[in-house]
Amino acid sequence: MAPAASLPAVTTLLTRYNAIRRATTHLCAPLSPEDLMVQSCPEASPVKWHLAHTTWFFETFVLREHVAAYKPFHPDFYWLFNSYYNSLGDMPEKKLRASFSRPPLDAILRYRAHVDAAIDRFLQQPVVEPAIQRITLGLHHEQQHQELIATDIKHAFFTNPLHPAYLEAPQSKNEAIAPPLEWSSFSPGLTQIGLATDPAGIYAFAFDNETPRHPVYIAPFALANRLVTCSEYLAFIDQNGYERPELWLSEGWTTMRAEGWHAPLYWQRDSNTKSGWRIYTLHGFQPLEHISETPVCHLSYFEADAYARWTAHRLPTEFEWEYAATHSVPAGGTQANLLESGNLHPISASHAPGLQQLFGDTWEWTQSGYTGYPGYKPLPGALGEYNGKFMSSQVVLRGGSCVTPATHIRPTYRNFFAPATRWQFSGLRLAKDLSR
Repeated sequence: MAPAASLPAVTTLLTRYNAIRRATTHLCAPLSPEDLMVQSCPEASPVKWHLAHTTWFFETFVLREHVAAYKPFHPDFYWLFNSYYNSLGDMPEKKLRASFSRPPLDAILRYRAHVDAAIDRFLQQPVVEPAIQRITLGLHHEQQHQELIATDIKHAFFTNPLHPAYLEAPQSKNEAIAPPLEWSSFSPGLTQIGLATDPAGIYAFAFDNETPRHPVYIAPFALANRLVTCSEYLAFIDQNGYERPELWLSEGWTTMRAEGWHAPLYWQRDSNTKSGWRIYTLHGFQPLEHISETPVCHLSYFEADAYARWTAHRLPTEFEWEYAATHSVPAGGTQANLLESGNLHPISASHAPGLQQLFGDTWEWTQSGYTGYPGYKPLPGALGEYNGKFMSSQVVLRGGSCVTPATHIRPTYRNFFAPATRWQFSGLRLAKDLSR
């Protein structure tokens, strides 16, 4: 039998569990029951579904497997709120989640309370390490869905003809001027990539796709000191960047033309603004000139790559990014613009020396395809579907965004999306080669 975790460790875990579950509820506070039902694009899900699915994760992978006397809240919830775990059986089509008017919201809230109470009772006694690991994974899973709640409701409100704000308090003008674009140089050579053993426990958790740690050769390179801004991206638009096929990957050109892209998602032309553009944020529309020095976001990989080519530079590899982040500033530093900052939008870089905005503001597209590291092994059982099954036709992003929880991000974290994805807070940082 696996050894039980110490009582202080279990108590700390319960405190963290309650805090993260409350954070999810707090994100929903500005939303009406009708808001919770909206699913505005195939990639998104209704917030009500997020509330149920994160609860389903704890019930399915912790309580059902580790509590012999546990009574599930409702037998249909096992398949109704399954997301993509095929080994657990069938599930409804993702695009139909907005049709789940039943079970009603009050049932979902009672479901959360039922599972929370069961987890509380479970953690009042000695708990074996595998259960601790499952709960820890479930908490990081819930933090992923907190970010999805923000991105999904932003898209839902944008598609609403009234364009309501998530929070009515308007975002103040971000008048800070971004620092000049400068370069930080690195000469790694043969280095180690992936999560290392961490005696201090700062990054005690990692998803399976962050391991195993392994050697990678990285040639000399340089990274831009900050993310690309809205004003810089506007110059790309004004210079006909969306009309120049030589800047675009073949699939990107085809996708861009088929989708009718002429600017990042949430940008709209507006003759009533000085810049001629307005940008939708979680605080409602903002004139571009009010946030022109903030990082551009909601770009697809194709747009980020085309912009980099337009500047005669490139996107970094994920290994270059991780090396630079590991040897620069700590994840979740005091200056990082993450969910807890309350900005809910990227902010201008500071004028401090070195690399800025490595964590928070926007996810940074890399040029790396999402595959397993050498020796990668997915988790056993159904949880092996968490990451490994998506290692095809995806591109890696690094660094977190303005809606990523601070305790969820680290230098080795590998996010991934299909290259045409735009509804996430995704932007770019330029990179270039250095002579050896």
